[in-house]
Amino acid sequence: MKKLITTAIALMSAGLLVAACSAGDSNMSAGDSNMSKSTGENGISDNPDAWSGYQTAREGVRAMNDDDFENPVMPYVDLAANIYDSRDNKGNISCADCHGAPEDETGGRSGIPMKGVGASYPRFNADTGKPINVELQINKCREERQVEKGFKYESDEMLGMTALVNYQSRGMPVVSTAANPDDELHSAWQTGKDFYYQRRGQLDMGCNNCHEDNAENIIRAETLSQGQSNGFPTYRFKWQKPGSLHRRFRGCNKNIRAANFNYGSDEYLNLETYLAWRGRGLPVEAPAVRK
Repeated sequence: MKKLITTAIALMSAGLLVAACSAGDSNMSAGDSNMSKSTGENGISDNPDAWSGYQTAREGVRAMNDDDFENPVMPYVDLAANIYDSRDNKGNISCADCHGAPEDETGGRSGIPMKGVGASYPRFNADTGKPINVELQINKCREERQVEKGFKYESDEMLGMTALVNYQSRGMPVVSTAANPDDELHSAWQTGKDFYYQRRGQLDMGCNNCHEDNAENIIRAETLSQGQSNGFPTYRFKWQKPGSLHRRFRGCNKNIRAANFNYGSDEYLNLETYLAWRGRGLPVEAPAVRK
């Protein structure tokens, strides 16, 4: 009996005791009643059932998400716009010199526009043979083209730049074919999928225990979402600032008392690759606002 009580207290302290969502839950609208608790048999997403955490956000949070004048990430985007245009670096070259303006769909002289980037990363990096996400691609350009030290992963500069880049893809569907055995990212996808379902930490939980088994259920005062990645970088009221997807990964690992990994680690890049596929077809919502 003592062991059972101790275990229950540990679960409560981690916020992992869930209750079924009631029909009158104020987080959900009548239009959300068809949301699925699973993304598919054995984790293989059939994806018509995929839904964004926007659907379980409260009305006021949605309003901030939808209004760029109210969205608290937009000042970071403004900061990044100045960085994007700046030649104040050893390479004497700006992002705009290569790609044109962020909204330029022709991609400037490089022919690589920012529109679509946020919808199609992570991509395969031939130099490393691994996935590369938007953050690491920004630093790759900064180090190789601008001959400057890369931004710290959770710095205002990096969060602003990723928000600026991903913002250009807002409303576009997330694209991933990583589940295809012929895809260059397939190995990373498989490793990321294995990580997603792996039980770990003192609470012996995998990502799926919250975001599939209990999606739509209540955890403390919140309704668990599917844990999709289409809104990052995301402003969370808990953080009082934007944060990257890898920051969210680290928070989840901390909650289940599991060993953490570094920002940009292989483990998190593989997981990010799997999540992009898991949420394929969902619209890019970055920069999103969540409680």
